[in-house]
Amino acid sequence: MKKVSIGIDIGGTNTAIGIVDQDGNVMVKDSIATPDHGDFKRYISDLSIAINSLVEKLKIINSEIEILGIGIGAPSGNYYSGAIEHAANLSFKGIVNIVKFLRTHFPDLGAIVLTNDANAAAVGEMIYGGAKGMKNFVMYTLGTGVGSGMVVNGDVVYGHDGFAGECGHTTLVPDGRPCGCGGLGHLEAYCSASGMKRTAFELLLKYNANDSLLADKSYKELDSKMIYDAAMKGDKIALEVFEKTGDWLGLGFSDTVHYLSPEAIFLFGGPTAAGDLIFKPTKASMEKYLLPMYKDKVKILPSELKPGDAAIVGASAMVWKELEK
Repeated sequence: MKKVSIGIDIGGTNTAIGIVDQDGNVMVKDSIATPDHGDFKRYISDLSIAINSLVEKLKIINSEIEILGIGIGAPSGNYYSGAIEHAANLSFKGIVNIVKFLRTHFPDLGAIVLTNDANAAAVGEMIYGGAKGMKNFVMYTLGTGVGSGMVVNGDVVYGHDGFAGECGHTTLVPDGRPCGCGGLGHLEAYCSASGMKRTAFELLLKYNANDSLLADKSYKELDSKMIYDAAMKGDKIALEVFEKTGDWLGLGFSDTVHYLSPEAIFLFGGPTAAGDLIFKPTKASMEKYLLPMYKDKVKILPSELKPGDAAIVGASAMVWKELEK
């Protein structure tokens, strides 16, 4: 029998579902809309139907499969409680216990486990990616926000309440930019894809850079890919965006190293596709702010998870990790 696990990634717009083998290959996948109606029981029913449909589809291809469990990555997902708790970008208000509800539909599965998306990515990196064999590392996910998952002695750090590891909301600049969470000066407000966009507009105004390739872009139009494309063409504003983002990110990483002394910090997300444009200034900045005992010890590495399937794969990895216990 071929052992597989199901990975579910719940986003604000869509919920992605995939069945993943022990090597991290997505065998079949599908998605459903993450609803705006707020009816959680109805959503669980729709999700369960989609899961069963995907299982049947896979069995047509390969009847010799054994499904070991379901891993779920979700905003504000609490590993301890199995509940999504007060997720800002989902229509389900308050605390909704997704593990309990799914268990009623899939009572025979060995493991149904939930965590937030960054923790799931960290486990995915440990099971399938570049962190194989590592016991101490940190995963940073750069996207609309900045997420992080911390692994210490081979285990994800959840803290006493299940919500440890929000490095994106450490204060980088006191009384600085507003963050999406309502706070001020958080790392996320500077180093996310949206933070890079804000930096670009600040620099355009600072230098009155009408000759920049970014000068004719509206705020809604501009994204990190456009900044990257401009940087590759030598645009000074775009290049400085990456330098400043790397400096801020390296400062944040130095705090992470001082707290945890990890073997490596992995980066995942759209901006990391820029390669050395983001990795070089980040590494240089981190080393600048580190205490001497930590210098030249911590690697900054790109994630080895496949970008298109990373969320599903990371969530599915939670099953293998849970069954190791």
